[in-house]
Amino acid sequence: MSPRSYGALFIVLFALDSLARTTIVPLQDYSILGDAQTVSALYFAVSVMGLTGNMTVPSLIHRISHHRTMILGSCCMMLSAVRLSQLKLIFLVPGLALQMFGGATIIICLNLCVLRTISRQDFTRFEPVRIMFAGGAWVIGPALGVFLENHVAIWVPYVAAAAISLLQLGFFVSMQMGQQQSDPSVETRRPNPFRFIRRFVRQPRLVLAWILSVARTGWWGLFYIFGPIYLVSSGLSAETCGIISSLGAAGMLTVIFWGWIGRRICLRKLLMLAYGLAGALTLLVSATAGFPWVAAALLIAAAACTSIIDSCGNVPFLRSVRPRERS
Repeated sequence: MSPRSYGALFIVLFALDSLARTTIVPLQDYSILGDAQTVSALYFAVSVMGLTGNMTVPSLIHRISHHRTMILGSCCMMLSAVRLSQLKLIFLVPGLALQMFGGATIIICLNLCVLRTISRQDFTRFEPVRIMFAGGAWVIGPALGVFLENHVAIWVPYVAAAAISLLQLGFFVSMQMGQQQSDPSVETRRPNPFRFIRRFVRQPRLVLAWILSVARTGWWGLFYIFGPIYLVSSGLSAETCGIISSLGAAGMLTVIFWGWIGRRICLRKLLMLAYGLAGALTLLVSATAGFPWVAAALLIAAAACTSIIDSCGNVPFLRSVRPRERS
């Protein structure tokens, strides 16, 4: 199969992964806990647990193979949907932890497939297309999840998320991805992420790429988790918040255009402008307490600016990381 065909398959897999995550409604966590600060503390604790689990992924790939690690991640995503569908606090923590670990495992495995299949020269074309299709999932997911919750049954979004994860796993297994060739990212001895920390901080380009990626991902986490909570607590309906989340994600459908702009002008200037505007607009949201529709408009505008950042996606990191340190 040609690299271009593999690229199309990877795009489908990334889109399915995004759709599985966005169909689950974060507002239900807020309804269970009843307080935004408690939700924030919960997500922080679960994120620490998820990060600890994510550090084991390179060892898992080394021990049980790339292919089986991907299967494990998909099973964790399906199990998390089952746990979260119980809508009880006792199932919320393990459900979120499984979702974070499973999602990160899938992303790591898919990115490793991309790195060994797509040439470095094609990253700047592949990433905007990948982000655009993933953005389509983020446009559909939040509104679809709230619609299913309000008009079908409250547990249906979770069943839909599990079904999408199962479809993604079936697609991955049927195409025998992760098995065709040896993975150059896996060393002959057992990988230990902590061994790379000192070398990591000595590579300014890699550190910068990581900071840019974390900032972008952190903003989207803020938008999809705390944006709806803020708007609901300000008086808007859950269905309206789902539509606003989908409208915010619509900017990702323009990433191919911004990728084209970035290739023709200085990418650094484009990113500086996008980060600056996104940050300024997000700060303005805090000054609009009591005006939920104004806050919603500012969040959508900030999402549009963050979408410009998405046009380069993880290209700086993918180009900077060494093959044996990829996982």
